[in-house]
Amino acid sequence: MSVRTASDQSPTTFWSVTLEDLLLHLQATPEGLSAEGARQRLSSGTPSLHKPVWGSRVLTLLLAQFQSPIILILLFAVALSFSLREATDALLILSIVLVSGLLGFWQEWRATDAVDKLLALVQIKAMVLRDGLPIEVPVEQVVPGDVVILNAGDVIPGDGRILEPKDLFVTEAALTRETFPVEKSAGALPPETPLARCANCLFLGTSVLSGTAKLVVVRIGLQTEFGRVSEALRLRSPETEFEHGIRRFGYLLLEVTLLLVLVIFAINVSLARPVLDAFLFALAIAVGLAPQLLPAIISVNLAHGARRMAQQRVIVRRLAAIENLGSMSVLCSDKTGTLTEGTVRLHSAVAADDQPSEKVRFYAYLNAALQSGYTNPIDQAIVAERRDVSGFRKLDEEPYDFVRKRLSILVAGDGKHLIITKGSVTSVLDICTSAEIATGKVMALSSLRPQIERRFAEFCEQGLRTLGVAYGDAGAETGIGKGHESDMIVLGLLVLDDPLRAGIVSTLQRLQNLGVTLKLITGDNCLVAAHAAH
Repeated sequence: MSVRTASDQSPTTFWSVTLEDLLLHLQATPEGLSAEGARQRLSSGTPSLHKPVWGSRVLTLLLAQFQSPIILILLFAVALSFSLREATDALLILSIVLVSGLLGFWQEWRATDAVDKLLALVQIKAMVLRDGLPIEVPVEQVVPGDVVILNAGDVIPGDGRILEPKDLFVTEAALTRETFPVEKSAGALPPETPLARCANCLFLGTSVLSGTAKLVVVRIGLQTEFGRVSEALRLRSPETEFEHGIRRFGYLLLEVTLLLVLVIFAINVSLARPVLDAFLFALAIAVGLAPQLLPAIISVNLAHGARRMAQQRVIVRRLAAIENLGSMSVLCSDKTGTLTEGTVRLHSAVAADDQPSEKVRFYAYLNAALQSGYTNPIDQAIVAERRDVSGFRKLDEEPYDFVRKRLSILVAGDGKHLIITKGSVTSVLDICTSAEIATGKVMALSSLRPQIERRFAEFCEQGLRTLGVAYGDAGAETGIGKGHESDMIVLGLLVLDDPLRAGIVSTLQRLQNLGVTLKLITGDNCLVAAHAAH
């Protein structure tokens, strides 16, 4: 069988074998691994994505401080000074070079260490089955044989086979450069199937656009396709404009120095001076032309700027980036959590006739509290009210996706089965044929839709995020799909608020005074974005 275990590094076509054989070879089950089995596999040294060891990181960062042409010119001047027996000049130049280099190294090392600590706090986690129960673990602790539960928005923690897909669409642009989502399914494929057409597999570096699935992990870390690509494309950080300018200045200085040395040497030889004396005089001129203090001046000024930015809680990882930041003319900013507080709050709930509605609040709460997709600020704001839903039981769910832009759950309660849907106002209205007003009367949607859309636009113009809430009678159904989202009754609008940060206006005014133009990037609709921009 062309499958490997965690310790087998050979290529494999795990998409071509049956799931039963694959699980047997991985010594796994559809219910996942045991906690002890996962610990043993994790401690067996399964390769992770490349992380440089401490010593190599220090050496790389230290050597990077001495790669500028100006530094190389000064080191050449040190060698010349020693050869001319000018030890004092040589030691002075060398000390300046070392101080400037070590200053830059110390600042960038501290910034790198701070960034690593921050990244350790922001871990990407995966939902896996351990001992048959779903638990969240950091992606670094996912091992071959783990069964991962995936929902819309989740990142794939490793290469593997799909066990139970449901309306699963995945974004694979990171691997294939294809921007359109790819539909995934279960089943085996021929061994010669190219990776881009492996519809029964998911790969590290991709993400779930919509739907749900269970995935059995086969490869992790450097064994994955993404890991192989990342190792092949390990490139140095791009050069900043400031570094590019310094490098070009260094080359210009080197060319001018060499030209002057040659001219001075030629003039002295033409004047019948001794060749050795003429050569030594030309070299002395070269040492004198070298800008000994320039690296120290650059490092001291950039380090001072980094300290000032640190006082404002900004980490500068590369000193040369400060100059790039200072020359910025356009700033692209997210809205939620950057220009706004990022804390969504439930503002109000209105029925289809624009009257306050407790039923809209309650049905929205049922939808948010019983859905099992990824946690998001909107659902957290809705369930913050803490309502009693013990009389209702969840039967099924059609998860949110970024195409439908809505989420539906099937609940049993009050002696009937109800489909409750919430999502984008437009997408909710598109699946409804009726509307319920505050008194409970159900009317044709066509008579109320203009009023609903007008009120929706008014909320958006006030900067309020607005969702639509709808429901429908499912009869005796115990499961739902996308086809059940039809002929529903729109209940009304759920309105949420995310206020602007305190002092953000004065911050933007200072940016404008500095000649920096702000561009707002947001997933909200244009009316909400326009309100925030104004």
